[in-house]
Amino acid sequence: MVSPRVRRVADRIQVVVAEMLERRVKDPRLGFITVTDVRVTGDTQNASVFYTVMGEDDQLASTAAALESAKGLIRSEVGKQLGMRHVPSLEFIHDALPESARHLDDLLAKARESDAAVAASAAGAVHAGEADPYKKPRVDDEDDTEVDAGE
Repeated sequence: MVSPRVRRVADRIQVVVAEMLERRVKDPRLGFITVTDVRVTGDTQNASVFYTVMGEDDQLASTAAALESAKGLIRSEVGKQLGMRHVPSLEFIHDALPESARHLDDLLAKARESDAAVAASAAGAVHAGEADPYKKPRVDDEDDTEVDAGE
């Protein structure tokens, strides 16, 4: 369980880092970046900043390099804004969640297409033989019941 204080620190770090990347960091290598999540350890000594980048793999690599070079500036601003005695060290991690979600969406679309193809082929199909080949009609023997009653 994450304490409420640690969660508030993580939320504040996310806002400060996003504002810093938008306004103060002017590195041309920095692509169109979104800070998706921040996770802070329980002792608030380390913070993992998850981010996504719109674009290709070369933009991802250049953005990662720009974030590493601006890490000190961002950390000092986080310390000023949070007013903490010990500022957490920042680690920037590329968030692979959007790519995983896109892959799952593609798989679900393929499954829907195959389900539709199976449903289309089964629409006009009929059973071979009778509807229920194991069902036997029940025959009442009137003679047997009269004999049983007479005994």
